[in-house]
Amino acid sequence: MSKQKSRDTGIEVALRKALHSAGFRYRVHRRPVKSVRREADLVFGPARVAVFVNGCFWHGCPDHGTWPKNNAEFWRDKIETNRRRDTDTDARLDEAGWLALRIWEHETVEAAATRVITAVRERR
Repeated sequence: MSKQKSRDTGIEVALRKALHSAGFRYRVHRRPVKSVRREADLVFGPARVAVFVNGCFWHGCPDHGTWPKNNAEFWRDKIETNRRRDTDTDARLDEAGWLALRIWEHETVEAAATRVITAVRERR
């Protein structure tokens, strides 16, 4: 599992290209709020939108997440901890006036880009 990329994944790069070609500018892999030790994949500062691109396995996608049979207790604890951290991150960003968008790796780039564009335009 150490070979799995945590940044610049295929869906993340494709989403960045789609947003950039639509004229949107953003910061990559930054903390939206300095006091919160969580890094978003894309940060739209003026609009206060933080985009997280989640892998279905690592973040326990309700549609595509799987539970390994080998070392099942370890993996269930790991994935549930990731889910709790995601929920905590969303709450902390909301308290600071930010919108946290969660994009799943199985979403199409077009659908994900549309969600991000809509959110950024609404918050400008």
